[in-house]
Amino acid sequence: MSKTLLVFHSYTGNTKVIAEKIKELIDCDMIELEPIVPFSKDYQQVVDEYQNNSIKEEVKIKKVDVDLNDYNKIIVGSPVWWYTITPVITTFLKENDLSGKTIYPFATNAGWLGHSFQDIKKLCPNSNVENGLNVVFSDYENHRIRTDENEIKNWIKNI
Repeated sequence: MSKTLLVFHSYTGNTKVIAEKIKELIDCDMIELEPIVPFSKDYQQVVDEYQNNSIKEEVKIKKVDVDLNDYNKIIVGSPVWWYTITPVITTFLKENDLSGKTIYPFATNAGWLGHSFQDIKKLCPNSNVENGLNVVFSDYENHRIRTDENEIKNWIKNI
């Protein structure tokens, strides 16, 4: 039996919008990852704190209360922070062995995907990382998606 888990982190809510679309279209369990110490709601403060060390800065996350051994497919969703995945997603991937699992990454951004999917592959060298979905929003706060809706639906159908 094939079981799918969707894990994501959402800072402004854009990534959560896509996670919810995925959940609507496929049968999967879903977990929103959160840092133990929440990020500031002030975007500029987050920029000042994380821009130059987002992948190096260790961020402790709240415990994931699920047995990852129950899943063979993991959908991983992250906003793009300075050309890569958020520190929350980095911590999750470092702390959990996803060897042998198929990973379907998606990233949300306002036009700068950077090396997000390559970083997931580096953090999961023993996993099958499928082609990712890059979802571009018009801005960080208003949840207006610029990526074609059919592109999103077709990617989800291939999971």
